[in-house]
Amino acid sequence: MLSLKSLLVKFFQSLGIYHPLQLLYRTCLVYGKRCVYRVRYKKCRGSGYYCNVCSQSHQKFVCDYPAPINAAAIEKYHVVAGYGKNIICPYCLSTARERLVLHMFENHFELSQKKILHCSPEKNVYDYLNVHAAKVVTADLYPGFYRNIDPHMMKQDLTQLDEKDESYDLVIANHVMEHIPKDSKALQEIYRVLKHGGQAVLQVPFSTQLPATIEQAFAGDPTSNSKNFGQKDHVRIYALHDYVSRLEATGFRVEMLKVGELSQAKILALQEEEVFFMITKS
Repeated sequence: MLSLKSLLVKFFQSLGIYHPLQLLYRTCLVYGKRCVYRVRYKKCRGSGYYCNVCSQSHQKFVCDYPAPINAAAIEKYHVVAGYGKNIICPYCLSTARERLVLHMFENHFELSQKKILHCSPEKNVYDYLNVHAAKVVTADLYPGFYRNIDPHMMKQDLTQLDEKDESYDLVIANHVMEHIPKDSKALQEIYRVLKHGGQAVLQVPFSTQLPATIEQAFAGDPTSNSKNFGQKDHVRIYALHDYVSRLEATGFRVEMLKVGELSQAKILALQEEEVFFMITKS
């Protein structure tokens, strides 16, 4: 029997207003959080941590920890998943994982002549790309969630892209693979649409403790996913070595950069145990 929430979702979907309502709700939440944090952390303004999104500095950033239902799996498997101390900039709400990607773009990528496919785009990353890249195309299976980022976003299934072979210089799907049951198919599609020598940004949560990736081949119910994989819409937790093996089996060349060794890791409040995957189509 469907819950009241499920019935309401289906009702709003039938009217074609579910995604606009969700977007409005999320926008209001973000606006409210930003106002609260700016007031609460005003006294912390000053040297310490620097945000490469808004160029503001604070003595500390906002901590971000998983909800109790998600925490058990994350703690059990020691998952590097973007949680911890000093994660969120209190001025612009950028996250550590966004600041990491922007740092890599600023220092390790050449974007000026690139055509980019940005899947499930984060606003801060998209805004940077829109200024520095030749062309940015955005896509998601549910584009209605992202109309505030790019009103021209396409509806695309990452496991079956409606794109020509070798049509992009860079594909970004930041923290997306853990949501896709058929991740091997998605990786094959990303490889297909990349030009030879093209690059991909495909960060994921991972564990160095797991001997093998734990996963299921279908999208389960939210409660089960939270308990097993640390988030209601995740279908796996990658073992680090296994994720690299999956990338290499697709044909990619992979170099792992330890974030803790980056020169600006501390000042940008990046997670030092994080790894950045430099992924190139051979």
